[in-house]
This record gives sequence, structure tokens and C-alpha cells, in this order.
Amino acid sequence: MHLDPDLPTHTHHAAPRETGAGVRRALRIGLGGPVGSGKTATVAALCRALRDELSLAVVTNDIYTTEDAEFLLRNAVLPPERISAVETGCCPHTAIRDDISANLEAVEDLEAEVGPLDLVLVESGGDNLTATFSQGLVDHQVFVIDVSGGDKIPRKGGPGVTSSDLLVVNKTDLAPLVGADLGVMARDAAAQRGALPVLFTSLAEPDGVAPVAAWVRDRLRDWQSA
Repeated sequence: MHLDPDLPTHTHHAAPRETGAGVRRALRIGLGGPVGSGKTATVAALCRALRDELSLAVVTNDIYTTEDAEFLLRNAVLPPERISAVETGCCPHTAIRDDISANLEAVEDLEAEVGPLDLVLVESGGDNLTATFSQGLVDHQVFVIDVSGGDKIPRKGGPGVTSSDLLVVNKTDLAPLVGADLGVMARDAAAQRGALPVLFTSLAEPDGVAPVAAWVRDRLRDWQSA
């Protein structure tokens, strides 16, 4: 098991949902998607884009390691005390949808230790197109796919593609190299999602995460004004 001894890890015992009397908890946004789609890179880019204007923290999920959290630590996207890791020890679905206790504990511990927070990003372990977050864990969910699997991915559907609050089609810079037609992906994503938003990103480009960061800011404004 690959562990950083200074990295907080969580495996059990959920805390109550409330952060305390009169204290509004942070907005929670979950990021899911297949292995290699760019979830961790998107989280890192969002942290860099938002850290100077918001108080935020991150919870990552891996099955047997803390690899994603350590990537964020190595790249210094946030101070170490604002990054926590969950080792699910099982299918990633379970920890974000079925038994969410470890993730809830991680989120609530962050709020207690470094709060008050504006935003907590919860990154799922890599999974397939059926991954979804429990509404008891996050307020909104983002699903990240990428073009390397070809332009067929949006039309394959699955709950992540069809029902997430935001679908991100990542690595658009690779489309010419893999023969993916972005127009086809946009058409099929719209057919699957109706009015739900779709954003195309290339994190290789300067400020490539800007459209996703703007979407997050809008969700936070809605949350704070409610």
C-alpha cells in the first residue's frame, strides 16, 4: 500500500452532515469519469484558478493508494492541510454513491480543521460511464470524458454522460491525433443530455480550465444566495 504518512486518509465513521449551528457548509462538487480522462488534472487546474478567490479543499478517492492526492500535493495546488484522501478498497461507485461514509467524514473533517470553506471538490476514483455521486455527498456532479477513446463515447450514454450537472469533454487537442470529430461529440452529447451543459476543454492550453471554473463560480453564487 502506497501511503504518505502525513496525508490524512479516511475509511469509516461518517460525521453528521451539519457543520454547526448557524454555519453554512461548503458547496460540494463531485468529479467523476473513466480512468485517464483527466479528472485529477481538472481538479488541479480548478484549484489553481480558484484558490486566490475562494477557500477550498479537495477529497480524492483511489482504491488502494493515495496517488491522486499525492499528485495534487506534489504540484502544490493547495496547502497540504486542504487535501485529503479516501482509500475505498472497493469499486469506486461504492464510496461515492452507496456507502459514502468515508467521503462524508473526509469532507466534514476538512471543514472542521481548515474551515470555513466555500467549496469542496470530491474526486471519484476512475470508473466507467455508470458512475454517479450520491446526493447525500455532493450538491452537483461533473463527469469528465476525453477524446482519446474516439468520438463514440457521448452516444454510448450511461448515467455519467446523460445526467451529470456538467459534462466535460477533455483533451480536445488530441482529437486530430485519434481521429475524433468534436462536432460529432457535441451533437451526440446534446442528444443524450438535452439542455444540460457540455464543455469542451484542453488543459494543455493556457487557461484551458476557464469554462469549467466559470461554471463552478456560477454554482457557488447560486449556493451562497439561496
